[in-house]
Amino acid sequence: MQTSREYDAVVVGGGFFGASLAHHLAHDRGLRVVLFEQSGDLMGRASYANQARVHNGYHYPRSLLTALRCRINFPRFVHDFDDCIFDRFEKTYAIARVGSKVTAEQFRTFCQRIGAPLEPAPPAVRRMFDPDRIEDVFTAREIGFDAVRLRARMIERLDDAAVTVELGAEVLAARTSGPREIAVVWRRGGEERGTKATAVFNCTYSRLNQLLVGSGLDRLHLKHELTEMPLVEVPAELANRGVTVMCGPFFSLMPFPARGLHTLSHVRYTPHCEWNDGPDEPWLDPDVVLRERPRRSHFPHMVRDAARYMPAISECRQVDSLWEVKTVLPRSEVDDSRPVLYKSDAGLPGLTSVLGAKIDNIYDILEVAASGLDRSVA
Repeated sequence: MQTSREYDAVVVGGGFFGASLAHHLAHDRGLRVVLFEQSGDLMGRASYANQARVHNGYHYPRSLLTALRCRINFPRFVHDFDDCIFDRFEKTYAIARVGSKVTAEQFRTFCQRIGAPLEPAPPAVRRMFDPDRIEDVFTAREIGFDAVRLRARMIERLDDAAVTVELGAEVLAARTSGPREIAVVWRRGGEERGTKATAVFNCTYSRLNQLLVGSGLDRLHLKHELTEMPLVEVPAELANRGVTVMCGPFFSLMPFPARGLHTLSHVRYTPHCEWNDGPDEPWLDPDVVLRERPRRSHFPHMVRDAARYMPAISECRQVDSLWEVKTVLPRSEVDDSRPVLYKSDAGLPGLTSVLGAKIDNIYDILEVAASGLDRSVA
């Protein structure tokens, strides 16, 4: 096995979180950093296949801490990635009369508590919804991002910070090789190689446990969902609009700037299957599920249900679908919170496992990394 030169830090996983952490370690901390990505490009998986939404707190009335973190991180993301944001649309939130976990009055009070701008929707927008199914409609301040532009920006940042990027490189294991030294075994083109570092950051999202299993360590307790978000062409009246009906088994329609389309997601129909992953659960590789499970689109179910609340959605035309494995901490199922996992010494001194839930969570992760704390941030 060929052994390459040593680094201060190895980051495994070239999504937005891995790339951002690698940039932070190199640019802000002055470390020698190498970033390993299994595929042939950065930010091509979960960093691309999502709603492309930058949350501003509205989505989390049942988790005040998550909402407040969104409010804090929102302006930072807008400032740092101003050329990647997409705000040429109006965001509408509607509260269902039946089945919602919050009432319209509770939603208004919640937005006041977190300082999120909220206005009554104008009559023309209200008329787009079925009044028998929708209690109230609001105009909110929320934005999207262009995933292709964001990837280009992150590649520039990594280059400027002199981060070594290894594409097509699958990290197989991490093992202690000496005092304050970890040996990372990785493979490319059928050849195994080794890299030594003081610290290793596992940022592989749905494959966090893959590296831990390969290293002979206990798995983290995670929940996975195989998800589908149809990419749709919308009728003219929805072209410059994002819509979320909440809070419960409802839907969101959001612009997807990278394709000039919209995503349609549905709490009930976006997940195609789900499974728990942990020390006491059978091992199931998320990539195998993503690759081998039959893909029968749930778009017909999504659009029929959503059109009951907003009839114009029935005119949406499916162009494609984004398929990905969504990974969260199990406690998110209780209160819809989106905590960040930052688990240092994850069974091996110097190995840290990182799991974000929303794109703006990156600031929470960088703050924890800077402080060296081993905790979760809601």
